Amino acid sequence: MPRFLRRAVVAPAAFAIGLIAAAPAASSGPDVSNPHVIAHFDLAAGQTPENMVAERNGSVVVTFSAARQIAKVTRERRIRVLATLPAESRPRTPLVHDAVALGLARAEDGTLYVNYATGTAKTGIWRIPASGGAPEQIAALPPDGVPNGLALDERRGVLYAADSVLGTVWRVPLAGGTPTAWAAGGALDGLPQTADGVGANGIKVHKDAVWVTNSDRGTLLRIPVAEDGSAGAAEERASGLPGVDDFVFPGHSDIVLAALITSNEVALVRPDGTHGTVLGVQDGLSNPTSLAVSGQDLFVASDAYFTQRDPNLLKARLRAHFARP
Repeated sequence: MPRFLRRAVVAPAAFAIGLIAAAPAASSGPDVSNPHVIAHFDLAAGQTPENMVAERNGSVVVTFSAARQIAKVTRERRIRVLATLPAESRPRTPLVHDAVALGLARAEDGTLYVNYATGTAKTGIWRIPASGGAPEQIAALPPDGVPNGLALDERRGVLYAADSVLGTVWRVPLAGGTPTAWAAGGALDGLPQTADGVGANGIKVHKDAVWVTNSDRGTLLRIPVAEDGSAGAAEERASGLPGVDDFVFPGHSDIVLAALITSNEVALVRPDGTHGTVLGVQDGLSNPTSLAVSGQDLFVASDAYFTQRDPNLLKARLRAHFARP
């Protein structure tokens, strides 16, 4: 499972989520092919990519957790900082003990939303306008938690933040305001016997449900969204995924690709809960934390939290049946 490091430049464990539903159409060739690293980041500068979203033009936007930055990696492999979250002079973030930028979500109009954990009143969800400008806090979350993964449901006009310490999924209006503890406890909690206790981590909205990973338990969960917006009972859809972090649905089915940070792997999780490795350290992974998909392109960010070597961005090709606009 992910472990939070104590070092000069401290970064948090990452988050993953994913799941399952329909089997892919039969076709030949590997599910993921032609992996290659397209960008190398500066570990000493805090460029540890925690989460990301893909844009239609082939660029990706990432959070550099330790640097508190949101940055764009262009198709030409240039890195441009879009925003830096405000410094916290006395951070008290649980587990991390530093101010860190975590989960990231992007609206259709280009507005970015990011989780920021500081252990102070700055902990919460921040908004960055599509046209640029200073980050603005739109919701405060408990300073004794670590809001990790972030997911956006524009149809319902809400954001969901997975808290790895408090074992809670927070629901926040897209316009900002008071958060609601939408789902909590049980399968979302970390394991009390572990040194760090990293529970709910990655999160996605998919087919009228919120999917969440639990890093300590190595599980992928599906939480149905009721007609009134409330949370149904959490269903375990896959297990045996130690250190599972962020994830992505590569197509319209329930098949998931998930980052396993400690084993340096990306796993493909099938609708029946079985899973296998599709990328590994031999492909350039160095503690993968998050994934994003654009068409048939798969992007994987590695933060090098444990290896302390070569945080990077990898690009690979998905088999055609996964492709989506």
